[in-house]
Amino acid sequence: MNNHLRWKHPSRWSETGTAGDGAYVGASSSGARQTTMRQFAAKKCEKGRSESITNLIGEMVALDMQPMSVVEDEGFKKLISFLEPDYTMPSRKTVTSRVLKLYLDCSAKIKHLLDQTMYVALTTDCWTSLTTTSYMTVTCHYIDEEWQMQAHVLATQNMEERHTAENLQIELETVVAEWNVSGRVSACVHDNAANIVKANQACDWESVCCFAHTLQLAINDGFKAVQILERMIGACSKLVAHFHHSTTATQALAVKQKQMSVKEHALIQCCKTRWNSIYGMFERLTEQRWAVCAVLSDRSVTKPADARNLELKDEYWRLMEEMDPVLKALAMATTAACGEEAVSLSVVYPMVCGLMNEHLQPSGGSDKVATFVNTVRESLVKRFLPWDTITASKPAVVAAALDPRHKKLRFMSPDMQAAAKTHMEAIFEVEKDKERASRGEQLDEESGDDVTAPKRQKKSSAMAFLLGAPYEEEENPELERYLSLPACHLDTDPLAWWKTNQQQYPVMARLAKRFLSIPATSVPSERVFSAAGLLVSKQRSRLLPDNVNMLIFLNKNLPR
Repeated sequence: MNNHLRWKHPSRWSETGTAGDGAYVGASSSGARQTTMRQFAAKKCEKGRSESITNLIGEMVALDMQPMSVVEDEGFKKLISFLEPDYTMPSRKTVTSRVLKLYLDCSAKIKHLLDQTMYVALTTDCWTSLTTTSYMTVTCHYIDEEWQMQAHVLATQNMEERHTAENLQIELETVVAEWNVSGRVSACVHDNAANIVKANQACDWESVCCFAHTLQLAINDGFKAVQILERMIGACSKLVAHFHHSTTATQALAVKQKQMSVKEHALIQCCKTRWNSIYGMFERLTEQRWAVCAVLSDRSVTKPADARNLELKDEYWRLMEEMDPVLKALAMATTAACGEEAVSLSVVYPMVCGLMNEHLQPSGGSDKVATFVNTVRESLVKRFLPWDTITASKPAVVAAALDPRHKKLRFMSPDMQAAAKTHMEAIFEVEKDKERASRGEQLDEESGDDVTAPKRQKKSSAMAFLLGAPYEEEENPELERYLSLPACHLDTDPLAWWKTNQQQYPVMARLAKRFLSIPATSVPSERVFSAAGLLVSKQRSRLLPDNVNMLIFLNKNLPR
């Protein structure tokens, strides 16, 4: 700027007085002179701005899973020095204290939000870090006053004791007590491990097994029932591994894809811990079949011995194509149930019955596919008990009845529908008593003793006695009115529907918040594992469990 004024505007530059001042200084109408560039460059970093920068560094550490020692990195110090020359870089200890304060403030806000909710649902799962330290993660889910689904990670506790049912129960109840939600937990979603199932059954909330995990167990039963499928999975996995490990084969595949006008997609490897990965591997291999075969046939790329070892039999290719519709339906069911922002538990039994009635029926395919389909179907029946009347009282069926899309329970037999309605009537009465007690407490808080309420009740009862049976109130008018409404279209948002109709059905709305907030899967807890993998790395293997809990909590709960 100084040179620009000197060479392009010499007359104006000379008006600044001394050329050494280095900037044009104009005068305003009030006579005040504009700050020179040197004065601007020499401007001190105010205390308030310095504090804000330090707090933002702490927030960056939490959101981006950065180590506390980032303030000691030369590149980071150089960047901050350029942006704010007068800012004093904080020590690692200072950053740690700011992160701790951030954790305390964030946990206080979440506790305040949880205090205002009627019901919360939990998910939990256990995992082991790179340092072989065992952790239990607990997340909570609820529907707020605006009928929006909310979720928070509550804790990632170090599990030093053996994972017995008793120890897991103690850990869960400790987390519930710390967050002041005792007596308001509607259910806890977990995997099918015997210890966690037993632990939750001993608690005073509903035990819900993860739908996706249960479905994958049924799919694995189907693969085990057909030996050729297991051999085919092994052969496909070996073929994909060859392309993943050989840069020559990978480059040749990209060339063949362009030559044959095939989509330029990489092959997908299956993984036992990744749901639907076998379907993904089969689907991608089927799509890239001729490009893959062309690479294996090219002797400048693949040796004859390797080609003979890697080429798939024609029977395998036919079997993958025949399996595609069945595996696709199962993969879609898994994906549909794993969402966190939408209602998911209410679609579990509609999807299970839909799979069994539409997609897991014998068809004109091969005997191998028929065996797989029948085995998966039998496993689903054994695990979900869709035709047993005891199932009518499960949270997933209650959630379906509270979902305006599935309220008619068309996917169930008449006997099951009757049993579900009986159970709905029972929990409706319990919830109605809670709603009356809640209203009574509100009246006491607002106006003290409500002396008029008993009189109105007595007058109403006397009038009903005089006018007779035709004027007597129905036993469950709200429940009957709700169930008599036609079911909504499948595209309807159940939470938006309840937001509009909660005044007409106040007790049913409370039940909807209680059951529709329960996730269908324990995926929210399992998704913490990927973030934890970035946190507890080889470079940060000495991170204390308390700091792991704090950093994961902030990473998942801080607003983005």
